[in-house]
Amino acid sequence: MKLRTDVLPAEQVYSILANERRRRAIQQIRDVGGTVTVHELSALVASHESGESPPPKRCRESVYTSLVQTHLPKLEELGVVEYDRGTQTIELSRHARDVSLYTEIVATGGVTWSELYRALGVVSLTVLLAALLGAPLVSAADPVLLTSLALGLFAAASAYQLWLNRFSVLRQFRIGRDGLLSRRRS
Repeated sequence: MKLRTDVLPAEQVYSILANERRRRAIQQIRDVGGTVTVHELSALVASHESGESPPPKRCRESVYTSLVQTHLPKLEELGVVEYDRGTQTIELSRHARDVSLYTEIVATGGVTWSELYRALGVVSLTVLLAALLGAPLVSAADPVLLTSLALGLFAAASAYQLWLNRFSVLRQFRIGRDGLLSRRRS
């Protein structure tokens, strides 16, 4: 496994995330899971902002203008999206993952994946140790069963996280494979 040396600096990520419309645009492109047109993206963002589907024309036009004039050029410059002005299409690029690492949450309650895994680990270890030390309620259960349940919870959480991020994961595999193929051809 090769470590990336071209990760976006935190200051640039914070600059990107400072604007709600940019955050929403990145999230909408991620949700689509591929290429989206500027018109489609502006309708998705405007629909979220207005709470109406389809969004009002003025809201959609306002979002479209700000995306084209401000947000997409900035995101393209930083390598977060690939923006083809000719076809008016956008897709996430190599640094989109750097930005998403700052925004990944499991639920609307604001729990991050790292907090969820840390809590699973602490609870699992505590229950297992309690069983091994003969604590009244948990000592009746087989420690192998408890360990299997804990591993099952970790596997389920990991599978859920991979499913939610499937487009990003697939894109990373595609980028890695394409880079490997181009190096082999050279």
